[in-house]
Amino acid sequence: MILEVAALDVRPGLEADFERAFEQAREVIAGSPGFVSLDLRRSVEHPSRYLLLVEWERLEDHTVGFRQGPLYPRWKALLHHFYDPFPTVEHYRAV
Repeated sequence: MILEVAALDVRPGLEADFERAFEQAREVIAGSPGFVSLDLRRSVEHPSRYLLLVEWERLEDHTVGFRQGPLYPRWKALLHHFYDPFPTVEHYRAV
């Protein structure tokens, strides 16, 4: 199991729009092979920052299957314009 982690800094004032768009994006990513689960959390101290946690069966399910697959353009169109700066994504495995 691989955990994808990204801190998402949303442009201030667009948080509600981002959250509405994310509900659509959640359905997009859930249809990707190897997707296990998703959790989105909003920061208490920095309300424009969100933490995205996505579990994948394998690293390649995210890096190849999703990012290079047919669902990614829809995900990108829904969400990428909200970010400033663009998020860094890291992957973790249990120890």
